Amino acid sequence: MARSALLNVMVGAATKAGRALARDFGEVEQLQVSVKGPGDFVSAADKKAERTIVEELSKARPGYGFLAEESPAVEGSDRSHRWIIDPLDGTTNFLHGIPIFAISIALERDGQIVAGVIFNPVMDELYVAERGGGAFMNERRLRVAQRSALPDCVIATGIPHLGKPGHAAYVKKLAAVMMETSGVRRAGAAALDLAWVASGRYDGFWEDGLKPWDIAAGMLLVREAGGFVSDLSGGDRMLETGDICAGNEAVQRRLLATLAKA
Repeated sequence: MARSALLNVMVGAATKAGRALARDFGEVEQLQVSVKGPGDFVSAADKKAERTIVEELSKARPGYGFLAEESPAVEGSDRSHRWIIDPLDGTTNFLHGIPIFAISIALERDGQIVAGVIFNPVMDELYVAERGGGAFMNERRLRVAQRSALPDCVIATGIPHLGKPGHAAYVKKLAAVMMETSGVRRAGAAALDLAWVASGRYDGFWEDGLKPWDIAAGMLLVREAGGFVSDLSGGDRMLETGDICAGNEAVQRRLLATLAKA
């Protein structure tokens, strides 16, 4: 695929940070870890990856703003552009030696996500998308799965953990989806959940209580792979509400209806 200069910058930042993350993952027991909150750990690797990404992106586009997980938001001199960064989505997996985690970088232009990169350095899977240019994984064009009946589908989700609200409401939604699908999966990294919907591994995904850096790149990947993304009300306010539902047109519509009934 032909990449724009901006996408090349994003890929370069993700792969540079990813190489360091992969090394740290191999020595996970020796990491210096600080606790930010219940179930939400911040490692030295996480902070180092963010510094690397911010430095690389700032060198290429010094006027762009930043919205990143580990730092205060920065408004750049170019107010029409903003980087949205998760330097380590799946931190708990990382700290437990589970190789399901990723770097996620999105570029927002005038309120729209126009480019996204998700990189799992351990699996060596690089997902990229540009608005209007399609979605790719390691140069292979991606398309969402074509199954349309929920009983044939595997659906991904995120489960609220210790310290997050909404456990009882979530259990009702989970029960409703369990009764209508062939399986539900919880991998622990929303960015990869969306990338795997884009690649057809999952048929759909839903979660609430997310942050913009969890989903910004992934929702563009799904759309560029021919899928549909909305908030749980069927609107387009995912980055504001923190809830999301994704899949192909039929699955996303049916999944929304199932969750609404619950």
